[in-house]
Amino acid sequence: MTADRPGPSESTAAADPLGRAMLAHHRDEPGRLVYRDGADVRDGNVAEFYFSSPESWTPATIDGLERLAEREPVIDVGCGAGKHLLWWDERGVEAVGVDVSPTAVRAARERGAEGVLAGDMFDLPVATGAVGAVHAVGTQVGLGRSLAGIRDLLREFARVTDEAGVAVVDNYGPTRLNDDFLGYRSDPREGIAHRCFHLEFEREADGEQRREVGRTLQFLLCSPGRLREATVGTPWTPARVSRTDEGGHYRLELRKERTAAGSSE
Repeated sequence: MTADRPGPSESTAAADPLGRAMLAHHRDEPGRLVYRDGADVRDGNVAEFYFSSPESWTPATIDGLERLAEREPVIDVGCGAGKHLLWWDERGVEAVGVDVSPTAVRAARERGAEGVLAGDMFDLPVATGAVGAVHAVGTQVGLGRSLAGIRDLLREFARVTDEAGVAVVDNYGPTRLNDDFLGYRSDPREGIAHRCFHLEFEREADGEQRREVGRTLQFLLCSPGRLREATVGTPWTPARVSRTDEGGHYRLELRKERTAAGSSE
């Protein structure tokens, strides 16, 4: 079996490179995760993205987690290896995590995160009105692939939250991105672009190097103003936009009660 071609047991249909990378890192097993878009390859930075300690988090990140904790129970959508769940648990905050990757769920559970479920964020395995807050940070909303798809996702977030629910989502504003942004695809519409890439996890198995290749992921990139458009027809009202860096990344806080909307891009 060659190193650059997945074997029969490593088809993209059943592949879970990101989850396997998380579990391998937790177990201190060798392996390397990469993001790939054609010839453009970037390191997956598993330790930095999914296992960073609270001491390295920005004050804005801590503030956001604390604000959501005030509306517990919290659901962490795309919880990965559970770093935010562990932070809430240490502070006695009731939280549940959901991730589409069963292997990531296993990693989170092995790290001590309780109440972690495998599931699709478009059909969350949580009862209607069961939580007070949704944390969906990791640009997952872009996987809606269109404003209509994001709207469907926000409706699902609204379903699982109570009448005073809050949610925090994030994305990239296309006008602020650099030319080297991995997977960038332009769009003629103002404030809209796309991102495409897949993940690969390289590891040694049975004395051979193997590569597990995931399916191509397609994200919608949109400005805060465009993301606000996706809230139309949902119970959500945009409440607050916060910039996290100069590279276009931002977070949008949503509330079910009427609030004054923040500035748009």
